[in-house]
Amino acid sequence: MLLNCDLGESFGSWTMGEDELAMAHIDLANIACGFHGGDPLVMQRTLALAKQHGVHIGAHPSYPDRQGFGRRSMVLSPTELIADLHYQIAALAGMAKVQGLQLEYVKPHGALYNDMMAKEQVFVCVLQAVAQYDPSLKLMILAGNNSETYRQLAEKQGVSLLFEAFADRRYTDAGTLMPRNQAGSVLTKTEMLEQVQQLVSDGTVQTDGGNTLALKADTLCVHGDNLEAVDAIIEIRALCVR
Repeated sequence: MLLNCDLGESFGSWTMGEDELAMAHIDLANIACGFHGGDPLVMQRTLALAKQHGVHIGAHPSYPDRQGFGRRSMVLSPTELIADLHYQIAALAGMAKVQGLQLEYVKPHGALYNDMMAKEQVFVCVLQAVAQYDPSLKLMILAGNNSETYRQLAEKQGVSLLFEAFADRRYTDAGTLMPRNQAGSVLTKTEMLEQVQQLVSDGTVQTDGGNTLALKADTLCVHGDNLEAVDAIIEIRALCVR
């Protein structure tokens, strides 16, 4: 299973994550586009790292919420949201072109990702933005119970989807991620490795209600926030290539 990771989220003198170490162990880099993290120099360096390690690249756009790290939901008109997405995707695509790289997909960040999965009108708006910019770009979304519904909506816009699962998050019986503010929503390292093993072996995870949830995922989201997280990526990589 392909591993994807959110990278390039530092900006200015503020550093976020162990990008250089994480990049060596992943397949897909979701690179911040400046609205929640990232700046031109960070984009340039992150793209160079991806090129060095042969990692595929995708845009990781968000609501315009740098102070909240893109984790606060915002109410934007479709015109505003599409313009914000085009601005961010184009910025990263242009920086990538300088280094002979090409974007392959888009994965919204934070609150925009959650809103996209919870509200059909936001999902359709994101699809429209991707289709208008470049319909060859794939859109990465959460694998769950309603994957076929999302696929049908995407087909109407001519966009292909990448379905992802999360290594370190607990799932609800409804097939969604438990909110981060709920106890037990983020798995311990042992729980995370057990969830990855089950997902790779059986295509299922255990939910917060103790039920078995089937997930058809193309890629697994991992995190390189610190040295311990990078060590976990290495262990996850070993499980995924057996």
